[in-house]
Amino acid sequence: MRLAGKHILSMSESDITYFTHKGILFTPVGTSVEILNYVENEFQLFDDDIVTVTYPKSGTNWMLEILGLIQHGGDPSWVRSTPVWDRCPWIEVHECHQKALKYLPPRLLTSHLPFQLFPKSFIHSKAKIIYVLRNPKDVLVSSYHFSKFFKVFEDPGATEEFLEKFLRGNVAYGSWFDHVRGWMELKDRPNFFLFTYEDLQKNLPGNVEKLSQILGKNLNSQQINAVVENASFHKMKDNNMSNFTQTPLFDQSTGKFMRKGISGDWKNHLTVAQNEYFDRVYQEKMQDIKTIPLWE
Repeated sequence: MRLAGKHILSMSESDITYFTHKGILFTPVGTSVEILNYVENEFQLFDDDIVTVTYPKSGTNWMLEILGLIQHGGDPSWVRSTPVWDRCPWIEVHECHQKALKYLPPRLLTSHLPFQLFPKSFIHSKAKIIYVLRNPKDVLVSSYHFSKFFKVFEDPGATEEFLEKFLRGNVAYGSWFDHVRGWMELKDRPNFFLFTYEDLQKNLPGNVEKLSQILGKNLNSQQINAVVENASFHKMKDNNMSNFTQTPLFDQSTGKFMRKGISGDWKNHLTVAQNEYFDRVYQEKMQDIKTIPLWE
């Protein structure tokens, strides 16, 4: 996977400096102001598009694996032979974006964009949004580890430093709180579907059935079981088309893309004081949002 901008093969995290677009930080590798403006103002969504939208590290690739398996009736051949960025291209990433423009419908697309930067064409389309939400404390911890070996993100620094950056939204793709608040404004639209990482873990078969209906696929119990089996953490970890071992984007010597795949890992990382601080910020920023889950 070659990305526009800086040459990924010869760079390190120390070479990365985020740029700001409409108040939100982005990595200069793979995207640009020009691409972001094009996506927002000119990219056309079709009525039969399925777009997975997430804040980074919220279960994006898991959902993409599930959708790819559903699309093929539980048969893992496609997800094991085609890289995830080709199956479900990110619309704000240059080369993925170029692929998306050439794909015939129905398209499976992906985005981390906040709603205000998402294609305006969505408002008047029937394109379906699958929004995956995850406990922000787990997002924080996952993002911290991810940033250590993902070459296109800035070095996260110490845990305390990254916690402050995360809570203030001074990270790639901006504030988790703003991202969720923006997308939750669409909660009453018939083409907006909310899933949580935690509920996917608790009841994957039931959620696979719901997603199958959204995709217009009438899977039988055997096919649903095949999706569940092939979308397991261990199957994905061994799938070179999904674990990002096929790209130079990651320093494989310092970390793995598929790290733990669990909920509640934040309890192993945040101190009591850090957790209490996080809770205070969360309550301040999300107190009027009643449609998102209450985590422990």
